[in-house]
Amino acid sequence: MHLTLRKAAAAACLLLAAGAAQASDPLQNAVISASYSAGGILSIGGDYAGSVTSGLDPLNTSVEFFTADALFGFDFAPDGHLTIYNNLAVPSGSYIASFDFGATLGAAIKGFSVTDAGLTGGTPVLTVVDAHTIRIDLSAVEWNGDFNPLQTQITLQAVPEPASVLMLSAGLLGLALRTRRS
Repeated sequence: MHLTLRKAAAAACLLLAAGAAQASDPLQNAVISASYSAGGILSIGGDYAGSVTSGLDPLNTSVEFFTADALFGFDFAPDGHLTIYNNLAVPSGSYIASFDFGATLGAAIKGFSVTDAGLTGGTPVLTVVDAHTIRIDLSAVEWNGDFNPLQTQITLQAVPEPASVLMLSAGLLGLALRTRRS
C-alpha cells in the first residue's frame, strides 16, 4: 500500500477529530454511585426504588438521582454538565451530596465549577474529592422558589490518545522522508 503525505495527513485529522468528539462527552459511559448527608438518595438506575448507582439517562428525559426527602434532583449530561434542581422549599440544614464515578471515566476529574447560578443565592461548595469523586454542599444555597436550576460543569484532565500521537508521528516521518527525496 502506497501511503502519500496527503493520505497520512487526512488519517491524522480523522483520528484527532475522533479524539475531540470523545473528549467533548467525558461522562458518556459513566456509572455513578451517590450518597446524601440528609438521608437516602434514589437513582434512575433502580427506577428510584432504592439503588444508589446509575448510568446516564440515554434519552436525557429524567434526572439520574433524587434525594429521598424529595428536596433535590441531580441531572448529569454526557458533556459534563450537572444541573441541580430543588423540588420543594428547602429548610435550613446540612445538604451534602457526593458522586463517585469509580473507574468509568476516561481521565481524572480536574475541575468542578458553577456555570450558571440562575435565581439561586448563596454559594454552593463544590469539591473535587479525588480523581473520580465530587462533593456538593448545598447548605448555604438560597433557592428562591421551587425547581430553580443550579448549573455546574465537571471537567476532566486532557489525556492524549496514543493512536493520535502515533498517526501524527507517522505523518511527520512521511513529510521528512518526502522532503529528503526532493
